[in-house]
Amino acid sequence: MKPTLSLPPQVAWASGALSGAPLIRKITTLGDLAGVFADEAAFRHGDPSLVVYSVEMFDTPAGEGELFTGVTHLNPGCLGEEYFMTRGHFHARREQGEVYFGLRGEGLLLLQNEQGGTRLEQVFPGSVHRIAGYIAHRLINTGTDVLSALAVWPSVAGHDYAALAGGFAQRVTKGNLRLMAKEVQNG
Repeated sequence: MKPTLSLPPQVAWASGALSGAPLIRKITTLGDLAGVFADEAAFRHGDPSLVVYSVEMFDTPAGEGELFTGVTHLNPGCLGEEYFMTRGHFHARREQGEVYFGLRGEGLLLLQNEQGGTRLEQVFPGSVHRIAGYIAHRLINTGTDVLSALAVWPSVAGHDYAALAGGFAQRVTKGNLRLMAKEVQNG
């Protein structure tokens, strides 16, 4: 029996553009992120049509044993003192993990356990982030360029945004980012 050779879907590592297969695209605007940013006054005065981030993913089958692959493109910017970020979520099936790969830009991955304990990982081109089950996660763009990260996760994982309706236990602002940078330098 002669094997067949096919060209798989592709990612352009420098830009995060996906190609070679049908895609699903989702755009998240500032207006979609009510309750996510701490500064309510700045949120009310912001442009609700402003695109904060977009996600594109391969339109692949869902079900046990299947994986989704997608790229988040998080724009640079701040609302008040707080950097632009994704909504962030736990997985609906909490035991499911995920892997992020930094493609371009610079930022942070905020990780939070179910007890509210947090930690941050730097995201940059070439960084690899293993997100274990039972951990909520959010991307934060601290740079001046688009932050793009490739993600691979089980299609059965789902998203639980309601568990974080009160927000993450930690916020990243211009002020506390400067303090964190000094701690690392003096570390």
